Amino acid sequence: MKKIMLSFMILLIVFSFGLHILGLLNLIPIYLTSPLLLLSFLLFFYYFNERKRFRGFR
Repeated sequence: MKKIMLSFMILLIVFSFGLHILGLLNLIPIYLTSPLLLLSFLLFFYYFNERKRFRGFR
């Protein structure tokens, strides 16, 4: 499950980057592609950081 989620996050970043390139070419409005790329990076780093968090001794 973790590898599937990680690969999905990387695929989302690649897709968002491709859309952002189209936005830089003025084919898609850049004010739509920039937040999508930022959100995909934010979700990736949140998920990557959440996995290795110390949850205390139990």
